[in-house]
Amino acid sequence: MRRHIWLGFALASLLASGCGTSIDLRQALRVDGVSTGWLNAGSSGGLNKLVPTVSFTLTNISGEPLPLLQVNAVFRRAGEEVEWGARFASAPDRKGLAPGQTTGVLVLASDLGYTGKDSYATMLRHAQFVDTDVDLFAKYSSTQWVRLGRFPVERQLLASRQP
Repeated sequence: MRRHIWLGFALASLLASGCGTSIDLRQALRVDGVSTGWLNAGSSGGLNKLVPTVSFTLTNISGEPLPLLQVNAVFRRAGEEVEWGARFASAPDRKGLAPGQTTGVLVLASDLGYTGKDSYATMLRHAQFVDTDVDLFAKYSSTQWVRLGRFPVERQLLASRQP
């Protein structure tokens, strides 16, 4: 019986050591080239539609690979903590991000935004327009989501969404 207990303990220790250490993504990832604005998303129900958008790259500055790296952009109206829209992406592929590697430019746009009859530029200047912030989150493998930063969405018009 003691042998079975010892064997179980040894197996549990081996499995625990094989899982590796968890990497703090706030220290392991560098967010570069952040650009924000409002994307001309075409029309919706005969109205012009603008959606908040963020683009950026991520660089793995740790000495470890980050398998199954995922990012999430959560858009919130300024001064509010309620999620207004979000966009999820895997970066760069299933192999993950190797040490020292930088992703291509990631562009994440919300499905939700503002609609109106006015031109896109006029909509950005409208008195009832509410500014927006975007929180960037990341995770790898089965770790928990970690917030990498919050960025204001600039009141600038971006190019149209490509079909």
